[in-house]
Amino acid sequence: MADVSDPAISEAYLDVRSDKSETNWLLLDYESDRSDKLLVTQTGSGGLSELREVLDDTKASFAYVRVRYSNDKESTREKFILVVWIGPQCKVMRKAKISVHSADVKGALRVYSIEVPARERDDLNEEPIVVKLRKAGGASYDGV
Repeated sequence: MADVSDPAISEAYLDVRSDKSETNWLLLDYESDRSDKLLVTQTGSGGLSELREVLDDTKASFAYVRVRYSNDKESTREKFILVVWIGPQCKVMRKAKISVHSADVKGALRVYSIEVPARERDDLNEEPIVVKLRKAGGASYDGV
């Protein structure tokens, strides 16, 4: 089991979800290579592009991101995604634990539209994620 008991996780989650906050993503990393305790290591307001820059190729991490996109010229939507990052140089034992730990993280970061598995930064390009969000959102009036 992953330890997601740190109160800072809940605080950062609520901050990302808040309409009054500029913060639109949070990153959870393991306390150490041998620990199963997750901590908020970074937050930001630069969206997926900023998150991509801070991911570590040697780590497995979880991120929670608010994605804003236009459905048409009159409306915008905001949806939340859960990112499960497994860096290309992540250790084998850490990779093996991620699927089990994901359930605990999903309990802490509970409201999201889609889960995005990412093994390289290009997996976090905004355009394909927005396409998935539109499909997950039901009615689409723009032909996507």
